[in-house]
Amino acid sequence: MTFTSDLGKLGRVGVWTILLRAAPGASALSTEHAETVAELDELGYGTLWIGGSPSLAEVAPVVAAERRIRVATGILSIWQHSAEDVAAGTARIEESAPGRFFLGLGVSHEKFTPRYAKPYSAMTSYLDALDAAPVPVPAGRRLLAALGPRMLGLSADRAAGAHPYLVTAGQTAEAREILGPDAILAPDLKVVLEPDLDRAREIARAGLAMYLELPSYLRSFERAGFTEADFANGGSDRLLDAVFALGDADRARERIREYLDAGADHVALNVMTGDPGALPRRQWRELAEALDLR
Repeated sequence: MTFTSDLGKLGRVGVWTILLRAAPGASALSTEHAETVAELDELGYGTLWIGGSPSLAEVAPVVAAERRIRVATGILSIWQHSAEDVAAGTARIEESAPGRFFLGLGVSHEKFTPRYAKPYSAMTSYLDALDAAPVPVPAGRRLLAALGPRMLGLSADRAAGAHPYLVTAGQTAEAREILGPDAILAPDLKVVLEPDLDRAREIARAGLAMYLELPSYLRSFERAGFTEADFANGGSDRLLDAVFALGDADRARERIREYLDAGADHVALNVMTGDPGALPRRQWRELAEALDLR
């Protein structure tokens, strides 16, 4: 089987969410989720990122729900799924929806992974296994969750590029330097559409809290010039302003432009509302209109 298309078709802007994956064991999306995926497609978003370490079984029904929008894992944990199973699952999705699925891979975090060890070596071995599978997953159809220089370098050498999570525009520029001009760079950007800045920061702090307990993100922030003072009490205003788009849709548009100007090819918008279980459909519509995606 030959894989079609490439990551250049991610589009300039996408949506990142943990809320649209299929229910465990389900072969199709719920009616609400299928309607939401169709709407995101109609609004003009290029790629729908299914976040929160999804399985391919949770992602395949998302791909099947539409015929145009691309779907990517953001990210699939290499510790939870064997390379052999992932290669076979990716081939099945490609067979049914040629060119529309992209495999985002990551090493996750030690807190969530009892077997966590030597993440760079583990990722290298995993990519070797994907290459050796009966139907390999081409390098041009996979992205790596990368924050540090070594994983970014591997993203350029062994994948189509990188999907950095929770990074600033400045870090995006640094990632572009490491990746070189040809690799795909698709960072996420967290968005809070709330004109009251105090309320926006309250929502942002609630969303950031869990990440400030994970050493890999703290190290990433420290490389970007932040200090322990920025990590206290849910994050300093300086940190929040650097990694979130806070305000109205026009402000979000400006922040997206900052990331694109810094070297991003694609920005995955992760909308936070203060209600983690609610689909932010109104906010997705507002952003699509402000960005003139259609």
